[in-house]
Amino acid sequence: MTSRLLSVTFDAHDPARLARFWAGMLGREIVEDAGGALLPGDDTQLSLRFAPSDAEMVRPNLMHLHLTSASGDDQQHLVATALRLGGGHLDVGQRPEEGHVVLADPEGYEFCVIPPGTTFLAGCGLLGELACDGTREVGRFWREALGWPLVWDQDEETAIQSPHGGTKVAWGGPPLTPRAGRNRQRFDLAVAGDDRPAEVDRLVSLGATQLKAGADGAVMLADPDGNEFCMRSTDR
Repeated sequence: MTSRLLSVTFDAHDPARLARFWAGMLGREIVEDAGGALLPGDDTQLSLRFAPSDAEMVRPNLMHLHLTSASGDDQQHLVATALRLGGGHLDVGQRPEEGHVVLADPEGYEFCVIPPGTTFLAGCGLLGELACDGTREVGRFWREALGWPLVWDQDEETAIQSPHGGTKVAWGGPPLTPRAGRNRQRFDLAVAGDDRPAEVDRLVSLGATQLKAGADGAVMLADPDGNEFCMRSTDR
């Protein structure tokens, strides 16, 4: 039994507003539940969850999304859509010749609209990549944790991808950004209810650290880089 990636969760002061923004960007429906607002994905596109929190934004973000574009016009359309929905341009030191457009959503989370023809993200879909701050060790940890193939492993950079294809999850290698309190972005995992203790033990054997239980009974852990993630039980 391996964990299933239930969602990538973002803390938000206004989860409903942030969900509306990303629903408009990705063309998805919003599902409201006890955990906040969910944008369900599928076997090839990550689900996104927006959870209520009073935590303040810390930059640079340890995770950010990369949206792909099919043409120059499509890239401009995605940027215009983001601005219309309440996003804004963001300067993180990018150079004009790099081609990607760096934006911030209404909560201040960074994301990029990638130019067409980027080979690494070919065939990955609109939500092409979740780019993470992290070591090679943590990329290989998540390969084993989720059972996803390692599709990139060079120069301390790693990436994994669902066996079905789609969104890649990548880690950029050192130097790492210093941590400042609890991460406002994290993975939420799901595992069948009776299998949770054994799965926690397996993840710890791979290098995770078990933390205190969450308020809703979920198990909180940290990956080898110290990033918190959450494991929830599901029915079989």
